[in-house]
Amino acid sequence: MADRRLQVFHAVAKHLSFTKAAEALFMTQPAVTFQIKQLEDQYNTRLFERGHGRIGLTPAGEMVLQYAERILSMSDELEARLGEMTGEMRGPLLVGASTTIAEFILPRVLGEFNALYPQVRARLIVANSEIIENRVGEHTLDIGLIEGPAHLPELLAETCCEDELVVVCAPDYPLAGEPEITPVQLRDYEFISREPGSGTREVTDNYFKAAGIPPQDLKTLMELGSPEALKGVVATGLGYAIVSKVVCGKECQLGSLVEIPLSPRLTRTLSMVYPRDRFRTRLVTTFVEFAKQKMRELVL
Repeated sequence: MADRRLQVFHAVAKHLSFTKAAEALFMTQPAVTFQIKQLEDQYNTRLFERGHGRIGLTPAGEMVLQYAERILSMSDELEARLGEMTGEMRGPLLVGASTTIAEFILPRVLGEFNALYPQVRARLIVANSEIIENRVGEHTLDIGLIEGPAHLPELLAETCCEDELVVVCAPDYPLAGEPEITPVQLRDYEFISREPGSGTREVTDNYFKAAGIPPQDLKTLMELGSPEALKGVVATGLGYAIVSKVVCGKECQLGSLVEIPLSPRLTRTLSMVYPRDRFRTRLVTTFVEFAKQKMRELVL
Protein backbone atom coordinates (compact mmCIF):
# COMPACT_ATOMS: atom_id res chain seq x y z
CA MET A 1 0.00 0.00 0.00
CA ALA A 2 2.99 2.32 0.55
CA ASP A 3 4.41 4.31 -2.37
CA ARG A 4 6.71 2.00 -4.35
CA ARG A 5 9.24 4.80 -4.72
CA LEU A 6 9.61 4.98 -0.94
CA GLN A 7 10.15 1.22 -0.78
CA VAL A 8 12.87 1.47 -3.42
CA PHE A 9 14.45 4.50 -1.72
CA HIS A 10 14.49 2.67 1.62
CA ALA A 11 16.28 -0.33 0.10
CA VAL A 12 18.91 1.84 -1.62
CA ALA A 13 19.44 3.91 1.54
CA LYS A 14 19.94 0.80 3.67
CA HIS A 15 22.27 -0.97 1.25
CA LEU A 16 23.94 2.21 -0.08
CA SER A 17 24.02 0.35 -3.36
CA PHE A 18 21.67 0.41 -6.34
CA THR A 19 22.81 -3.09 -7.32
CA LYS A 20 22.17 -4.65 -3.91
CA ALA A 21 18.83 -2.85 -3.59
CA ALA A 22 17.76 -4.20 -6.99
CA GLU A 23 18.66 -7.74 -5.90
CA ALA A 24 16.75 -7.37 -2.62
CA LEU A 25 13.66 -6.02 -4.40
CA PHE A 26 13.83 -8.44 -7.36
CA MET A 27 14.06 -5.47 -9.74
CA THR A 28 16.50 -4.45 -12.45
CA GLN A 29 19.06 -1.78 -11.59
CA PRO A 30 17.73 0.66 -14.25
CA ALA A 31 14.24 0.33 -12.72
CA VAL A 32 15.63 1.18 -9.28
CA THR A 33 17.53 4.18 -10.67
CA PHE A 34 14.36 5.40 -12.42
CA GLN A 35 12.31 5.21 -9.21
CA ILE A 36 14.93 7.19 -7.28
CA LYS A 37 15.09 9.85 -10.00
CA GLN A 38 11.29 10.19 -9.87
CA LEU A 39 11.42 10.70 -6.11
CA GLU A 40 14.21 13.28 -6.41
CA ASP A 41 12.25 15.11 -9.14
CA GLN A 42 9.13 15.11 -6.98
CA TYR A 43 10.93 16.78 -4.08
CA ASN A 44 13.25 18.81 -6.33
CA THR A 45 16.33 17.76 -4.35
CA ARG A 46 19.09 15.21 -4.45
CA LEU A 47 18.68 12.34 -1.99
CA PHE A 48 22.01 10.63 -2.69
CA GLU A 49 25.57 11.83 -3.21
CA ARG A 50 27.20 9.90 -6.04
CA GLY A 51 30.91 9.69 -6.75
CA HIS A 52 33.92 7.38 -7.09
CA GLY A 53 31.70 4.34 -7.44
CA ARG A 54 30.01 4.92 -4.07
CA ILE A 55 26.84 6.61 -2.87
CA GLY A 56 25.78 8.25 0.37
CA LEU A 57 22.73 10.03 1.73
CA THR A 58 22.44 13.80 1.49
CA PRO A 59 20.94 15.67 4.47
CA ALA A 60 17.60 15.59 2.62
CA GLY A 61 18.05 11.85 2.08
CA GLU A 62 18.67 11.31 5.80
CA MET A 63 15.39 13.05 6.60
CA VAL A 64 13.46 11.12 3.93
CA LEU A 65 14.85 7.87 5.32
CA GLN A 66 13.47 8.62 8.78
CA TYR A 67 10.01 9.26 7.37
CA ALA A 68 10.20 6.33 4.94
CA GLU A 69 10.84 3.88 7.76
CA ARG A 70 7.84 5.18 9.70
CA ILE A 71 5.56 5.21 6.62
CA LEU A 72 6.53 1.70 5.49
CA SER A 73 6.13 0.29 8.98
CA MET A 74 2.68 1.88 9.34
CA SER A 75 1.67 0.62 5.88
CA ASP A 76 2.51 -2.96 6.85
CA GLU A 77 0.69 -2.53 10.14
CA LEU A 78 -2.38 -1.13 8.36
CA GLU A 79 -2.60 -4.10 5.98
CA ALA A 80 -2.22 -6.55 8.85
CA ARG A 81 -4.81 -4.77 11.02
CA LEU A 82 -7.33 -4.68 8.18
CA GLY A 83 -6.86 -8.38 7.72
CA GLU A 84 -7.43 -8.95 11.42
CA MET A 85 -10.66 -6.90 11.33
CA THR A 86 -12.04 -9.08 8.56
CA GLY A 87 -10.94 -12.24 10.32
CA GLU A 88 -8.44 -13.13 7.60
CA MET A 89 -4.77 -13.89 7.90
CA ARG A 90 -3.36 -12.11 4.90
CA GLY A 91 -0.62 -9.86 3.65
CA PRO A 92 3.09 -10.09 2.88
CA LEU A 93 5.45 -12.10 5.06
CA LEU A 94 9.14 -11.50 4.34
CA VAL A 95 11.16 -14.33 5.85
CA GLY A 96 14.93 -14.64 5.80
CA ALA A 97 16.75 -17.84 6.68
CA SER A 98 20.31 -19.06 6.93
CA THR A 99 21.31 -21.54 4.25
CA THR A 100 20.99 -24.71 6.33
CA ILE A 101 17.54 -23.80 7.66
CA ALA A 102 16.32 -22.59 4.25
CA GLU A 103 17.42 -25.71 2.38
CA PHE A 104 16.57 -28.47 4.84
CA ILE A 105 13.90 -27.22 7.27
CA LEU A 106 11.95 -24.21 6.05
CA PRO A 107 10.40 -25.50 2.78
CA ARG A 108 8.08 -27.83 4.70
CA VAL A 109 7.33 -25.14 7.30
CA LEU A 110 6.36 -22.56 4.68
CA GLY A 111 4.41 -25.10 2.64
CA GLU A 112 2.25 -26.17 5.56
CA PHE A 113 1.79 -22.56 6.71
CA ASN A 114 0.63 -21.51 3.25
CA ALA A 115 -1.84 -24.43 3.17
CA LEU A 116 -3.39 -23.11 6.39
CA TYR A 117 -3.32 -19.43 5.35
CA PRO A 118 -3.50 -19.18 1.53
CA GLN A 119 -3.94 -15.37 1.61
CA VAL A 120 -0.45 -14.91 3.06
CA ARG A 121 2.20 -14.00 0.50
CA ALA A 122 5.43 -15.43 1.88
CA ARG A 123 8.77 -14.54 0.31
CA LEU A 124 11.96 -16.30 1.38
CA ILE A 125 15.40 -14.69 1.27
CA VAL A 126 18.36 -17.06 1.73
CA ALA A 127 21.80 -15.97 2.99
CA ASN A 128 24.17 -16.78 5.83
CA SER A 129 23.16 -15.97 9.42
CA GLU A 130 25.09 -12.70 9.59
CA ILE A 131 23.43 -11.27 6.48
CA ILE A 132 19.95 -12.37 7.57
CA GLU A 133 20.39 -10.79 10.97
CA ASN A 134 21.51 -7.51 9.38
CA ARG A 135 18.55 -7.53 6.97
CA VAL A 136 16.10 -7.96 9.86
CA GLY A 137 17.85 -5.10 11.68
CA GLU A 138 17.40 -2.94 8.57
CA HIS A 139 13.64 -3.76 8.55
CA THR A 140 13.87 -5.27 5.06
CA LEU A 141 12.73 -8.62 6.50
CA ASP A 142 9.89 -9.27 8.94
CA ILE A 143 11.60 -12.19 10.61
CA GLY A 144 14.82 -14.15 10.32
CA LEU A 145 15.74 -17.71 11.18
CA ILE A 146 19.40 -18.09 12.04
CA GLU A 147 21.84 -20.62 13.46
CA GLY A 148 22.81 -19.46 16.94
CA PRO A 149 21.89 -16.44 19.08
CA ALA A 150 21.28 -12.91 17.84
CA HIS A 151 24.15 -10.41 17.97
CA LEU A 152 22.39 -7.10 17.23
CA PRO A 153 20.96 -5.35 20.32
CA GLU A 154 17.99 -3.96 18.37
CA LEU A 155 16.68 -7.47 17.71
CA LEU A 156 14.65 -9.84 19.84
CA ALA A 157 15.44 -13.55 19.56
CA GLU A 158 13.39 -16.63 20.39
CA THR A 159 14.96 -20.07 20.57
CA CYS A 160 13.18 -22.53 18.28
CA CYS A 161 15.04 -25.77 18.96
CA GLU A 162 18.38 -27.42 19.55
CA ASP A 163 20.36 -28.71 16.58
CA GLU A 164 23.23 -31.21 16.79
CA LEU A 165 26.27 -30.95 14.52
CA VAL A 166 28.28 -34.02 13.49
CA VAL A 167 31.33 -34.92 11.44
CA VAL A 168 30.63 -36.30 7.94
CA CYS A 169 33.10 -37.92 5.57
CA ALA A 170 33.24 -40.40 2.69
CA PRO A 171 32.92 -44.13 3.60
CA ASP A 172 36.57 -44.75 2.60
CA TYR A 173 37.99 -41.70 4.44
CA PRO A 174 40.36 -42.62 7.34
CA LEU A 175 37.90 -41.28 9.97
CA ALA A 176 34.97 -43.34 8.72
CA GLY A 177 35.37 -46.21 11.18
CA GLU A 178 35.52 -44.08 14.33
CA PRO A 179 32.57 -44.51 16.76
CA GLU A 180 33.08 -40.86 17.85
CA ILE A 181 35.77 -38.26 17.43
CA THR A 182 37.35 -35.44 19.45
CA PRO A 183 38.46 -31.98 18.29
CA VAL A 184 42.11 -32.94 18.93
CA GLN A 185 41.82 -35.91 16.56
CA LEU A 186 40.30 -33.71 13.83
CA ARG A 187 43.32 -31.41 13.83
CA ASP A 188 45.29 -33.95 11.78
CA TYR A 189 42.76 -34.27 8.92
CA GLU A 190 41.70 -32.07 6.00
CA PHE A 191 38.76 -29.83 6.93
CA ILE A 192 36.09 -28.63 4.47
CA SER A 193 34.65 -25.56 6.21
CA ARG A 194 31.71 -23.20 5.81
CA GLU A 195 32.44 -19.59 4.90
CA PRO A 196 32.98 -16.73 7.43
CA GLY A 197 29.62 -15.24 8.47
CA SER A 198 27.93 -18.63 8.45
CA GLY A 199 26.27 -19.70 11.70
CA THR A 200 27.80 -23.14 11.31
CA ARG A 201 31.26 -21.58 10.91
CA GLU A 202 30.85 -19.50 14.07
CA VAL A 203 29.74 -22.52 16.11
CA THR A 204 32.56 -24.77 14.87
CA ASP A 205 35.20 -22.07 15.40
CA ASN A 206 34.02 -21.63 19.00
CA TYR A 207 33.98 -25.41 19.50
CA PHE A 208 37.62 -25.76 18.47
CA LYS A 209 38.65 -22.72 20.51
CA ALA A 210 37.01 -24.24 23.61
CA ALA A 211 39.13 -27.37 23.01
CA GLY A 212 42.29 -25.26 22.90
CA ILE A 213 42.66 -25.45 19.11
CA PRO A 214 42.83 -22.12 17.24
CA PRO A 215 40.75 -22.46 14.04
CA GLN A 216 43.70 -21.24 11.97
CA ASP A 217 45.65 -24.34 13.08
CA LEU A 218 43.18 -26.66 11.36
CA LYS A 219 44.04 -28.15 7.98
CA THR A 220 41.34 -26.14 6.21
CA LEU A 221 41.34 -27.25 2.59
CA MET A 222 38.55 -24.95 1.38
CA GLU A 223 35.63 -22.77 2.53
CA LEU A 224 32.24 -23.25 0.88
CA GLY A 225 29.02 -21.25 0.96
CA SER A 226 26.36 -23.96 1.26
CA PRO A 227 25.75 -27.35 2.90
CA GLU A 228 25.11 -28.94 -0.49
CA ALA A 229 28.51 -27.84 -1.78
CA LEU A 230 30.09 -29.08 1.44
CA LYS A 231 28.55 -32.53 1.06
CA GLY A 232 29.55 -32.75 -2.58
CA VAL A 233 33.22 -32.10 -1.84
CA VAL A 234 33.29 -34.37 1.23
CA ALA A 235 31.77 -37.24 -0.79
CA THR A 236 34.85 -37.17 -3.06
CA GLY A 237 37.04 -38.14 -0.10
CA LEU A 238 39.04 -34.89 0.08
CA GLY A 239 38.31 -34.31 3.77
CA TYR A 240 35.70 -34.08 6.51
CA ALA A 241 33.07 -31.45 7.31
CA ILE A 242 30.99 -30.54 10.34
CA VAL A 243 27.30 -30.10 9.53
CA SER A 244 23.86 -30.28 11.09
CA LYS A 245 22.41 -33.78 11.39
CA VAL A 246 19.40 -32.64 9.35
CA VAL A 247 21.73 -31.90 6.42
CA CYS A 248 23.20 -35.37 5.92
CA GLY A 249 20.40 -37.81 6.80
CA LYS A 250 19.61 -38.82 3.22
CA GLU A 251 23.25 -39.32 2.16
CA CYS A 252 24.04 -41.35 5.29
CA GLN A 253 21.06 -43.62 4.63
CA LEU A 254 22.21 -44.15 1.03
CA GLY A 255 25.79 -44.80 2.15
CA SER A 256 27.48 -41.97 0.23
CA LEU A 257 28.45 -40.28 3.51
CA VAL A 258 29.25 -41.49 7.02
CA GLU A 259 28.13 -39.61 10.13
CA ILE A 260 30.40 -39.55 13.21
CA PRO A 261 29.29 -38.04 16.56
CA LEU A 262 31.57 -35.47 18.15
CA SER A 263 32.91 -35.89 21.67
CA PRO A 264 31.95 -33.76 23.49
CA ARG A 265 28.68 -33.29 21.60
CA LEU A 266 28.29 -30.10 19.63
CA THR A 267 24.85 -28.49 19.71
CA ARG A 268 23.53 -25.06 18.87
CA THR A 269 20.27 -23.19 19.02
CA LEU A 270 18.21 -22.31 15.96
CA SER A 271 16.66 -18.91 16.61
CA MET A 272 14.05 -16.54 15.23
CA VAL A 273 14.91 -12.85 15.25
CA TYR A 274 12.74 -9.80 14.64
CA PRO A 275 13.01 -6.03 15.33
CA ARG A 276 12.59 -5.03 18.96
CA ASP A 277 10.98 -1.68 18.13
CA ARG A 278 8.56 -2.77 15.41
CA PHE A 279 4.88 -3.58 15.71
CA ARG A 280 4.45 -7.37 15.69
CA THR A 281 1.41 -8.29 13.65
CA ARG A 282 -0.84 -11.25 14.32
CA LEU A 283 0.54 -12.75 11.10
CA VAL A 284 4.12 -12.61 12.36
CA THR A 285 3.09 -13.88 15.81
CA THR A 286 1.17 -16.79 14.27
CA PHE A 287 4.08 -17.69 11.99
CA VAL A 288 6.56 -17.58 14.89
CA GLU A 289 4.53 -20.03 16.97
CA PHE A 290 3.81 -22.29 13.99
CA ALA A 291 7.43 -22.38 12.83
CA LYS A 292 8.80 -23.05 16.31
CA GLN A 293 6.57 -26.11 16.69
CA LYS A 294 7.33 -27.46 13.20
CA MET A 295 11.08 -26.92 13.51
CA ARG A 296 11.17 -28.86 16.78
CA GLU A 297 9.39 -31.74 15.06
CA LEU A 298 11.76 -31.73 12.08
CA VAL A 299 14.99 -31.51 14.07
CA LEU A 300 14.14 -34.20 16.61
